[in-house]
Amino acid sequence: MDRMIRITFLFLFLSGLAFPENGSEVEIFSFVKQINATLRWEPYREIGIIEKDKDRIVIRPGQNWIILNYKEKIPVDKIAFRNGVVYLTKDTADIISGIIEKSRTAFRVAAILIDPGHGGKDPGASGSFKVNGKFISVREKDVVLKTSIYLKELLENSFPDKRIFLTRADDTFISLNERPAMANRIALEKNEAIIYISIHANASLNKKSRGFEVWHLPAGYARKLDDTAQIKNEPEEVAPILADMLNQEYTMESVLLARKILLRLDEDFGRLTKNRGTKEETWFVVRNARMPAVLIELGFVTNKEEAMRLSRDAHLKQVSRAIYNGISDFIEYFEKSSGFTE
Repeated sequence: MDRMIRITFLFLFLSGLAFPENGSEVEIFSFVKQINATLRWEPYREIGIIEKDKDRIVIRPGQNWIILNYKEKIPVDKIAFRNGVVYLTKDTADIISGIIEKSRTAFRVAAILIDPGHGGKDPGASGSFKVNGKFISVREKDVVLKTSIYLKELLENSFPDKRIFLTRADDTFISLNERPAMANRIALEKNEAIIYISIHANASLNKKSRGFEVWHLPAGYARKLDDTAQIKNEPEEVAPILADMLNQEYTMESVLLARKILLRLDEDFGRLTKNRGTKEETWFVVRNARMPAVLIELGFVTNKEEAMRLSRDAHLKQVSRAIYNGISDFIEYFEKSSGFTE
């Protein structure tokens, strides 16, 4: 995890010298070793994370709760900290062992929301060019809608077990507020995730500007998560931890999703146009989506050569195929690894 501080408890090396005061307690390092798990400590949040397979269990000395997979708070006996060593009561250790033993549900991407930008009264960017004596207009709202519909068909054919949504399926205007809100309202089961794909076309005063790019939120940006179901009812000492962790996981997964889509676009179109890379920005639709989210710029409608390609259905089908391949790569990673917690 690139941006998460990883250090080891100094007292782990001294654990053989520390003994619990009560025979019903177990020292944390001995416990994680017994269950074949690992322990990670984050000093700035004063928490430890027990990691085993697809489970992440957050503990905090002095508290009487643990947090499972950054979402579910579970009451336990107070977690002790004495002489530089963390101790769990036997009952708490049994609860954690039981969680790990019973956790067999795989993480999966259950839904994908595709958001064709603009629409209706909002045409987005546009370019007008004279071709064979006729003026041809290329509008962003048309390009991204066709691409999104093709992408939806590809995803539905390959992933019949997943729900694939469009924010709009025709030339309809949808407000910026409503687009991510649609995704945030989609109900998910435990260990299920949704990803948000916003599709756009670019424009520039420089007619030579060209190429594709994929945007995600800056690493330091914090989404507003305190009104989500798993956070809003939590006490003051728990809610910030949950919000911080969820933000961190969503950001990391967004970066990964962006990179995988960009790689596939580059494989298919890198020799044809410019790969402008992954970029960071607090786009409204991305920052308000409480999930991994990216914004894709397909190309420049103000560049004549690129606009002519974007006006052709055959090209848009190829573009949608590249985006589909990137999403598929992400899904494979997500569902074979530990989901947001890897």
